[in-house]
Amino acid sequence: MPPAQYREIGFNRRANYDYEILEKIEAGIVLRGSEVKSLRVNRVSLTDAYAGLSKDCEVFMYQMHIPEYGLANRMNHDPKRTRKLLLRKRQIRHLIGQLKKGGYTLVPISIYFNEKGFVKISLGMGRGKKTIDKRATIKQREWNREKARLLKQKNSL
Repeated sequence: MPPAQYREIGFNRRANYDYEILEKIEAGIVLRGSEVKSLRVNRVSLTDAYAGLSKDCEVFMYQMHIPEYGLANRMNHDPKRTRKLLLRKRQIRHLIGQLKKGGYTLVPISIYFNEKGFVKISLGMGRGKKTIDKRATIKQREWNREKARLLKQKNSL
């Protein structure tokens, strides 16, 4: 989750449910003007998106849906085009090492504007959860809700 002074555009709720996030990375993203304008009105979907490496050691975001901006008639963009992510060489080398181990995926967690107004994306290095792990996550979440409810009742008496 980005710090409070950042303005969040979109959040991937399925990321923490489907993946065990081991490490988080912040990356810049190369966008066109109509994409930025569409993001300024909070229009983005990260549910099917994932990041991957290309053959020439660059990181790209695939399947991130940014709808067309209605007022940019001639210079609009393809909503699901592949977008390049901006990372340092050291970070890319680290990602290559982690992804070659196997079982790891780069999952977008959130997309936001930083304090300078640049679009940043928070990526998580995650390992897929099994069904049993998902059930445990749901059970823990329900227990935390029930615990908060009980504490609230106790404090109100």
